[in-house]
Amino acid sequence: KNPKNPVEQASWTAAAKFCNARSLQDGLTPCYDVKTWQCNFAANGYRLPTEAEWEYVCRAGTTTKFYFGDNEEELKSYGWFQGNSASKTHVVAQKMPNPRGLYDMAGNLWEWCNDYYGPKYYQSSPADNPRGPDHGEKRVLRGGAWSSSSDDCASWARGCDESGATDICLTMDSNGFRCIRRR
Repeated sequence: KNPKNPVEQASWTAAAKFCNARSLQDGLTPCYDVKTWQCNFAANGYRLPTEAEWEYVCRAGTTTKFYFGDNEEELKSYGWFQGNSASKTHVVAQKMPNPRGLYDMAGNLWEWCNDYYGPKYYQSSPADNPRGPDHGEKRVLRGGAWSSSSDDCASWARGCDESGATDICLTMDSNGFRCIRRR
């Protein structure tokens, strides 16, 4: 595998463990309790973004289907998806970034979010920075992947998967993650 490719086949728990390990390595307080997987948002370590944070950063102030507009044909310039990926992940930052300068916000790999998945949660959630349901069986994925349709790469598209798969054979090869931390 190419070391410049994104980490793939990552379960949610593996991503959270990575965030904790990276926090410790950098002398920061880990965000995740490894017994309950609750996130301490006050900690200064790395964590997975909430779904609302992920979408806010992805959209970068846009209101269109994609952060670059509504034209699906332009997705080929911004992300790897089933229309151009040759059924595999690709080296990161090879396509155009979003308006905030972030690469691969559409396609390449679905990205884990901190939130549990609730199919209708946002119809009743707080309007200001919601954090998703308090519990559930699945966790949120955003962004679409190399195997996704163009619709699944839209800024609003949501996915989900089981969070705790520990067998690499059961973990989706299209799931990855992006770490964040508060300033």
